[in-house]
Amino acid sequence: MFTTIEETLQWIHGLIPHGIKPGTKRMEWMLARIGRPERKIRAVHVGGTNGKGSTVCYLWHIYQEAGLKVGTFISPYITSFNERIMVNGRPISDQDLIEAANIVYPLTQAVNAETDLGEPTEFEVVTMLSFVYFGKLNKCDLVIYEVGLGGRLDSTNVIHPLVSVITNVAMDHMKQLGNTITGIAREKAGIIKNGVGIVTTAEDPDALAVIRQTAEAKKANLYVLGEAFRVKSLGHDETGEHFSFDAFYLHEPDLAIRMKGEHQLKNAAAALMVVEYLQTFYNILVQKDEIRSGLQKTIWPGRFERVSEKPLIIIDGAHNVQGTEALVKTVMRYYPDRQVHVLYAALKDKQYRQMVQIIGRAAADLTLTTFAYPRAAGSELLYAASGHDRKREIADWKEALNRLIRETGENDMLLICGSLYFVSEVRHYLLDPVYSRMR
Repeated sequence: MFTTIEETLQWIHGLIPHGIKPGTKRMEWMLARIGRPERKIRAVHVGGTNGKGSTVCYLWHIYQEAGLKVGTFISPYITSFNERIMVNGRPISDQDLIEAANIVYPLTQAVNAETDLGEPTEFEVVTMLSFVYFGKLNKCDLVIYEVGLGGRLDSTNVIHPLVSVITNVAMDHMKQLGNTITGIAREKAGIIKNGVGIVTTAEDPDALAVIRQTAEAKKANLYVLGEAFRVKSLGHDETGEHFSFDAFYLHEPDLAIRMKGEHQLKNAAAALMVVEYLQTFYNILVQKDEIRSGLQKTIWPGRFERVSEKPLIIIDGAHNVQGTEALVKTVMRYYPDRQVHVLYAALKDKQYRQMVQIIGRAAADLTLTTFAYPRAAGSELLYAASGHDRKREIADWKEALNRLIRETGENDMLLICGSLYFVSEVRHYLLDPVYSRMR
């Protein structure tokens, strides 16, 4: 029995070396043993390559404004482990996490001892904790589940949601999902369930073809951006993006979001199409002012987040090629006249060679660094991969960060980006009250 949060988290994190074991058989076995708590959850399932977290965030805020009790399951976390499982933005309490762990731990032992399926992974255990929490300990009106990796074999894919979302499909996690857009799309489309509506903002023709075929085979109504629903940019200003949205019944001529970047319009549009779907088929009602207010209140740590005004410091966890391209566009869209100093770190199992070239387009100068994480790329690898004229390698990211802060002029901008794990560490450091006083 776990009695403290420290020993609970030690057990969970101790499972990380077990790595990724695709498939839902261990999940199914454990859930059957405790009476299928996931079937008591009214869920929305959100998959895709980029934009999953933002889409989850828009939905949570809109439904919270509508007075619903909204659960969210996300990964990875930015501020604390407990935020992976939240209700109305409040992370699961340490006490509830301990209680859920004491239900899940014996199941992990049993599946290992009584079957040949092996011990569950860290992600499977965290997903199980969420099912116990939302299905038994703290029931919600709606729970929005973010897919961990892929879709078809992801441990969240045991739920039967009210509606599913595939934001987009791009090259990422190729080792697990395949080396073609078609192959990756097939994995993402694995979350489509028989007769369950599917919303997508995917634009790649090959990806869209796979999603259409899967939806047709599963007799699932498909809602595609540009066909069933439309979003149009009305420009941007310092407060964020302005846009219009049109679907079958929902017509909004002037909406606004604080999340910056044109790619965020697609994420907001996916969320709004879900709102229309749930209103139409499940009578989950949301007023127009609640939609507006929910969108306005949505912010997401580590996504083009301004953490300092003087000097201007932006952090962003763009961790794949498509995300990095969107980041560069957003920097140029919002800060075309600023000199941008970039501090960059990435994971070695990502397409860091392409990403470091792309981020270089926005950089007046590029500082390559690394951080203490098993999968982190060494700063020397990133330095070798960059063709930037003004680049340097500083392996100690804190030293690099402090040097850059001193060097960043009042009309310049410091952009810290790359791995979400890296951005999370930097965010903790910059927002720590002790550090703020030292600066």
